[in-house]
Order: sequence, then C-alpha cells, then structure tokens
Amino acid sequence: MQQVISVEHVEFLVEEQSAEAALKNLLPKLLPKGITFDIHPHNGKKDLLSKLPRRLRGYRLWLPDNYRIVVLIDKDRDECQELKRELEDIATGAKFVTKSTCCGQGSFQIVNRLAIEELEAWFLGDIEAINKAYPKVPNKLPCQDPDNIRGGTWEKLERILKKAGYYPTGLPKIEAAHLISQHMNPERNRSKSFQTFVKGLNDLIRQ
Repeated sequence: MQQVISVEHVEFLVEEQSAEAALKNLLPKLLPKGITFDIHPHNGKKDLLSKLPRRLRGYRLWLPDNYRIVVLIDKDRDECQELKRELEDIATGAKFVTKSTCCGQGSFQIVNRLAIEELEAWFLGDIEAINKAYPKVPNKLPCQDPDNIRGGTWEKLERILKKAGYYPTGLPKIEAAHLISQHMNPERNRSKSFQTFVKGLNDLIRQ
C-alpha cells in the first residue's frame, strides 16, 4: 500500500542566496510531486541566527498543520554540536518540536541541518555534476571526503575551477551553485552532510 503523505508545503530558511540557488534545483529532485516549497535566504549566518527566533515565533502563530520548516546553515569553523544546540534551543523556545527533540515519539515540525563545513562540500560530493557544469574540469579527481576538506570547501572549489580555466578573478558563488546543482544526482553524492540533509527531509515529509 502506498504511503499517504500529509505534508503539503515546506519552508526553507537558509543563510545566503547561493543556498537558495542550489535548493531551487535540488528540491524538485528530493520532494515528492505535489509538495510545494518556499526558500528564504538571509544575508549570512549571523543575519539568519539573529532573525530566527522572531521568525519562528511568527510561524508559530499561523503555520498550518501540514506545513514544515527546514533550517539550513553552514557549519563553517563553528563547533558542530554547539551550533546545532543553538538552532534546537531557538526552535524549542518558539514552542516547536524538532526532529532531534521528538526522539521518535510523535510528529515534528522542524529539521535543523548543517552543511559541513560549507554548502560547497555538497558540490564537491558530486564531481560528475561539476564536470557537466564546467566541462574542462576532470570528471575524476582524487577521492576526498568533501566534509573533511581542510582550508574551506568554497576555496577548494574555487581552486579546482581556476585550475581548469574558470573564474580567474574569483568564484561567483551564486552562479556556481546554480550551474552545478542542475546536474547533481542526490543518490551518488559523497557528502555525508548532504545525505544527512536528504534523510532529515525525507523523515520530515513522511511522518
């Protein structure tokens, strides 16, 4: 028997426009047909974190039962558990149940997820997609855990593209996010944080 999906819409809160550009291409691949979404970018992590408590309190006043929320933020160089705890505390302070706090008991409205250490790790988890967006980049690069790249993942992506002859004056993050995400195949992505994001999203919409 086919499972009935009760969720109709998901609100995504992200820290910048490059995440918005990527999710616009990725979410149609990840969400079942019929589920709508809106993406709300902010002016960086600090802006998102400062506005999140008030925004969630606003959602609490009107959010329908069949709506859900995903908060996506870059880990950067923050301590993972501390940043996740901050997001969880903000959500529970607004009287929402999160995936982490429900502990498998009942439904939840919010999933908090970190891109480790940055969104570009998700792109580096799919070298084939980078090659399709930028054909001069080899479609096989030395295997490396994209969530454990030292020195920054956007810097790593910038070096790869510059070496192939793209963007000599610097990486345009929004443009690259848009072009690469068009070709991404979620099932082959080697980024653990991306797969954790996908699992959290699946759990959220299939309660």
